[in-house]
Amino acid sequence: MTTKAKVKVAVVQAGAIPFDTAACVAKAVRLTAEAAATGAELVVFPEAFIPGYPKGMNYGLVVGARDPLGREEFRAYLAAAITVPGPETELLGEAAAAAGAFVVIGVIEREGGTCYCTALFFGPDGRLLGKHRKLMPTVMERVIWGFGDGSTLTVVDAPFGRIGSVICWENYMPMLRMAMYAKGVQFYCAPTADDRETWLPSMRHIALEGRCFVLTACQYLRRGDFVGPERISLGDAPNDVLMRGGSAIIDPLGNVLAGPDFSGETILTAELDPGDIGRGKFDFDVSGHYSRPDIFQLSVNEAPMPAVVTRKSPA
Repeated sequence: MTTKAKVKVAVVQAGAIPFDTAACVAKAVRLTAEAAATGAELVVFPEAFIPGYPKGMNYGLVVGARDPLGREEFRAYLAAAITVPGPETELLGEAAAAAGAFVVIGVIEREGGTCYCTALFFGPDGRLLGKHRKLMPTVMERVIWGFGDGSTLTVVDAPFGRIGSVICWENYMPMLRMAMYAKGVQFYCAPTADDRETWLPSMRHIALEGRCFVLTACQYLRRGDFVGPERISLGDAPNDVLMRGGSAIIDPLGNVLAGPDFSGETILTAELDPGDIGRGKFDFDVSGHYSRPDIFQLSVNEAPMPAVVTRKSPA
């Protein structure tokens, strides 16, 4: 357990500039500096902040058919996605180093012809410490995003505790949560695109279940933030809100320390006492003294699962 007395954290609630990778990176750099100016040592951004979550797009899909414009929309999204590592991660790392903070940020990662919804972890020295690829895209997301595997169930160490990330509806997967609790996650980062009233109760439950701090970040996104030719089915007027935020910071006993905020773009902050984690574990440790491994056990496959494995004959 950490011995650090207090830690300031920040959750960034802001909208991407959809499909404009450079503008999204520049906004992330600026907001990282603004969050750090509050004294934050950990800064959390929403899901798919770079190059955006395509809320309201259907890519011209119906069961059994696709249209040519949908193919072009996907081509543009694939082109806007970033490689990891790559030039965009260099800029994000430089921003983390300038801020002297750990940064967790949602991006769309490109590998070959596939996009992955990914959370990146940067250290206060600017290093890319790891990533987590979303294991289970939700409904229409499965058309535009690939599936992660168990090799990126990443938890990173910080002076104030262990940081992990579970993205959006992955948080409804009990076995994934259990795997993260077993890794000792203490600062549970939940980038999301879910802005419904039901999201906050889920986050409070996870904080209680894992006896961890939960930092959840959602975008505040308007129809007018899409400036290209994309077809958006959830609004016509520029000020129509597609994602309304709801970001929050919650302590290990389920108390809401900041948020939820539905007013617009903002940076939520809170000063956290890591000792609250140990105080919470007193009566509940889901992967420790409150488990029953003689009855229930979870098997986790953390091996990379590539589509092609090449084996060469011995010389």
